[in-house]
Amino acid sequence: MALKLGILDQSIIFPGQTAAEALHNTVKLAKLAESLGYERFWVSEHHDSERLAGSSPEVLIAYLLAQTESIRIGSGGVMLQHYQPYKVAENFNVLATLAPGRVELGIGRAPGGLPRSTRALQTANSDKLEQKLTALQLFLRGPLSEDHSLAGLLASPLPSHPADIFLLGTSVASAELAAERGLPYVFALFINNDPAAARQAFETYRTKFNRSSGTLPKAILALSVIAADTEEEASAIASDLLSVRVTLAGGKTVNVSTLEQAEEFARQAGESYTTEVREADVTKGTKETARDRILELSEQYGVEEFVFTTVVGDYEKRARSLILLKEAFEELAVT
Repeated sequence: MALKLGILDQSIIFPGQTAAEALHNTVKLAKLAESLGYERFWVSEHHDSERLAGSSPEVLIAYLLAQTESIRIGSGGVMLQHYQPYKVAENFNVLATLAPGRVELGIGRAPGGLPRSTRALQTANSDKLEQKLTALQLFLRGPLSEDHSLAGLLASPLPSHPADIFLLGTSVASAELAAERGLPYVFALFINNDPAAARQAFETYRTKFNRSSGTLPKAILALSVIAADTEEEASAIASDLLSVRVTLAGGKTVNVSTLEQAEEFARQAGESYTTEVREADVTKGTKETARDRILELSEQYGVEEFVFTTVVGDYEKRARSLILLKEAFEELAVT
């Protein structure tokens, strides 16, 4: 079984770096991923952050498309709840017209930031994600039908190959929505590292998948991976990575990477909170060790496609991780 492998880069501004350096490293990484033969390269959306430079994935995607030739470039993901679907459709139709067959539109359910940025983005913009996803799908298909209140409206230009939509999530609710719409589903294990939640989400997705959509289920697992030349080096790189689950008094939950982020999230939300701190679920080790666990996860969840994110401050180590992972699966293919 040949697995399809992709990359998610979050344009992290590590200590001692500038935002310009972080974005430049994202560009270099995309070029490297293409040269190595990775299937896709996605960028993320985060707001009001001194630690993450990628606030506008569609702008970064445009630049990456111009800097590469064949690899699929996409969002992981656009936080659709913040925006008008018509404008998102226009943005991605322009991209897909410029680079037909290479653009992917991952839709995320998380806010992509703390409560302050969410308030700034969602002023007078109250439709639910499900409603916005319906509108987005309609706009990407072409002019609206005569029974629509905006009949004839076109999200121009209309590309020959519209951007492929993926739904990203960490819960059964997101899996149900992807299944209902007949969309590919990506479970972010690097955010919610509960194996039971991942298993239930994938089972729900496959069981409830809308086959009348004319497509087949496509399940993808997104996980944090660090491959290094020795087990000790990989463990040292991953030693400081945490997963902090924040539960606000009102019941809302969110996953962040530090206790400081948890405190700031609750402060901006204006609610008391509790936290659950866990060691981040990182697939780490030599290329053989990392490959073995990826194969185990493939069998455990029944997935044949992966998206890797590598949270490493040193660009050369991040690049080395991508090289080692690709080598590991190429070696497996010839044995």
